[in-house]
Amino acid sequence: MPRYFTDEHEWIDVEDDLATVGITDYAQGQLGDIVFVELPAPGTAVEKGKDAAVVESVKAASDVYAPITGEVTEANPALEEDPALVNTSPEEDGWFFKMTVADPSELEGLMDEASYQEFVAKL
Repeated sequence: MPRYFTDEHEWIDVEDDLATVGITDYAQGQLGDIVFVELPAPGTAVEKGKDAAVVESVKAASDVYAPITGEVTEANPALEEDPALVNTSPEEDGWFFKMTVADPSELEGLMDEASYQEFVAKL
């Protein structure tokens, strides 16, 4: 399953025409302790580069942007109970939502893991 990254620090795993979206370990480290997550409801249409969710930490609130266009199929119910999962497992159990892939060509503008690590190293 390929994983892609955005310059806004979201990751996206794609399997066939479904994708799972979350924020990177770098992003959660910058935010600090996560205290609340607002997730999109299933059926919500999201557009590439537009806000799709909100994550709040003790430091700040931040938008989470849709890395591609599609429709939300599932929000992570575990985050409602324990938003700190974003801190402890940001790129696994702390995923935010799953969505359909409306246009696979939108993935072409995203970074692979090596490119993302180079990007973060320059910040």
